[in-house]
Amino acid sequence: MAPSTPIRILCVEDHPVFREGLRAMIGSEPDMEFLGHAPNGVEAIALFRLHRPDITLMDLRLPGANGTDVIVSIRGEFPQARIIMLTTSDGDADILRAMRAGASAYILKSMPMDELLDVIRAVHTGRRHVPAEVAARLAEYMGDDDLTARELDVLRLIRDGYRNKQIADQLTISENTVNFHIKNLMEKLRANDRTHAVTIALRRGLLHI
Repeated sequence: MAPSTPIRILCVEDHPVFREGLRAMIGSEPDMEFLGHAPNGVEAIALFRLHRPDITLMDLRLPGANGTDVIVSIRGEFPQARIIMLTTSDGDADILRAMRAGASAYILKSMPMDELLDVIRAVHTGRRHVPAEVAARLAEYMGDDDLTARELDVLRLIRDGYRNKQIADQLTISENTVNFHIKNLMEKLRANDRTHAVTIALRRGLLHI
């Protein structure tokens, strides 16, 4: 039996094929109602204010914004908002940021649809959910030191092809300081060289292409 009040769901997703799949899936469930969709963060916040959904499905990568930033904005205004991060990214940094921002669940788009429906129902009852493969990825790096903002600046410039002297000029610091930051970030990432450090950072979601 469907409940008298269905779970009202807002979808924040800019990929039309995946979005329409969600619409069809949710529309076929007697205990759920698809309220509408937003293709970007600005519309997501506006629609949340309008509809006050029970559950929001939030993509991580949105045009002009990051889904985690949208979560922060929504929960800053509506602390009880229950938001499920739905993404292709299993990088531990992305997962940590989303959960710290207040996501109720972090699930991958590769998850079978029936399992996604179960997660929606579980989050609606107040539970949090991180699938086993995502939790394992997170546990692998728990306890690692976070990169500092300056180390991330250096790493971004390494990614963009800058050499140490150029990085020093860009950041208005000495080349010795650049070398110090590179040594630290290499140790934290357990990287063999600069290219390896960038590869690890991309995989973990610390950097994005």
